[in-house]
Amino acid sequence: MLNFLSPSSLDYFGSLVHSDEHFPLLESAACLAQDEYPDLDLQQVLGDVDQLLARLKRRIPADAAPLQKLRTLNQFFFRDLSFGGNVNDYCDPDNSYLNVVLRTRRGNQISLAVLWMELAQGIGLHARGVCFPGHFMIKVNLPRGQVVIDPFSGQSLSREELSERLEPYKRRSGLIDEFEVPLGLYLQAAPPRDIVARMLRNLKEIHHAQEDWQRAIAVQDRLLVLLPDAWAEYRDRGLAHAEQGHTSLAVDDLETYLVHAQDALDIDVIADRVADLRRAKQ
Repeated sequence: MLNFLSPSSLDYFGSLVHSDEHFPLLESAACLAQDEYPDLDLQQVLGDVDQLLARLKRRIPADAAPLQKLRTLNQFFFRDLSFGGNVNDYCDPDNSYLNVVLRTRRGNQISLAVLWMELAQGIGLHARGVCFPGHFMIKVNLPRGQVVIDPFSGQSLSREELSERLEPYKRRSGLIDEFEVPLGLYLQAAPPRDIVARMLRNLKEIHHAQEDWQRAIAVQDRLLVLLPDAWAEYRDRGLAHAEQGHTSLAVDDLETYLVHAQDALDIDVIADRVADLRRAKQ
């Protein structure tokens, strides 16, 4: 008798993000929770979103203009359903897991944006995510212009408010005076792959801050499936493996980084770490 092994959650994730064509943003984002909730029923999560969309569609007349659709969606999502940012525990990993966000109605900017955009597209609005520095945004193209929305609160932001939010980032990055960058460049639509990467990097940052190396490695496994040429992720996963005592895995990842990131500023430091790990194996 043949035994067929079901694919791992990482294999399944890989099958979803393999190609940029028809990239399933909602499902790809939802399955990130499988590392923490291995028994998660993904079809139930997708079904829950479909049910919300069906409820929303019943509120919208067939001849509704785009602006009316946008207002109805915001009323439904932020007021009637009370979705919003988890201001009490912003660093809780559950804020990134759509199954939890759907239950608690609390999340971070990206998880809320993914759900909001799925509903928006379901009612015919042209909504895209924006990897705005420090705060993920949504932009919606309307016949008379573009609206930028903070998915944490549902607030529509003016150009002046966006510029004000950008100021600390631009000063830290030296992007002032002759290096000034137009606001529009910060409002470019983010491809679904970049959105999922930002979700994973948020989780990675949380786990690193908590020195939870096992969870960090699981997140970085997904990042490298999503972005196989992100050499710095090999470095960071290697360092996490080293913290866990996985010396061989750490050396493999760090050597991959050294081969492909030869102009990086930390090459000597990482090379010394590899030498230390190799000595420890002997």
